[in-house]
Amino acid sequence: MKKQIAGMLAVLVLTSCLSWVLAKADFVDMPQGTYVLDTTHASVVWKVSHMGLSNYTALFTRFEASIELNPEDLEKSRVTARIDPLSIETHYPHPDEEDFNSTLAQDPEWFNAGEFTSIDFVSTKIEMISANTALMTGTLTLLGQTRPITFDVILNGGLPRHPLSGKPALGVSATAVIQRSQWGMSKHVPTIGDDVTVQIEAEFYLPSFSRK
Repeated sequence: MKKQIAGMLAVLVLTSCLSWVLAKADFVDMPQGTYVLDTTHASVVWKVSHMGLSNYTALFTRFEASIELNPEDLEKSRVTARIDPLSIETHYPHPDEEDFNSTLAQDPEWFNAGEFTSIDFVSTKIEMISANTALMTGTLTLLGQTRPITFDVILNGGLPRHPLSGKPALGVSATAVIQRSQWGMSKHVPTIGDDVTVQIEAEFYLPSFSRK
């Protein structure tokens, strides 16, 4: 009986400690600093209409990003990101192409990665809509052209102390719709849709943080 009680107490203590470690915080309660992308918990997915029959879905597998977090005024935070266009993954080789991923990445009428080696985003304005939603406007540089883009952002929350790394971590979800023809990618429009939906899931951590 005593062993059972001791075991139950141990489980309660462990559960309590784990709940404390995993207690989510709002961004305003997180430490200030430059958070970098945790690439093992991030994705960049894009979708485009295929003949009006389905939304063709693909992703990029190599990218980096950072958030310069200002918890005292979240609207003064800054986000930057860079994508390697050679990292396109469609999971579906085109029957007429030896390597459809490579074709999309390198064809001058698609991503033309031989000439333009990165896709870049820099935020210019963050407008808080609620405690955990925001509109983030910035510039997207694609195919050598820089144009504005706006993301709908959800601030999913943060962990003041990640249970594995011990460092502060936070996560966001973001969605935007762009017209690819505005950046000069008009091949097969409108058979292949002009509007492209970009969906981002990302976790960030503060690498320089140390507890005293």
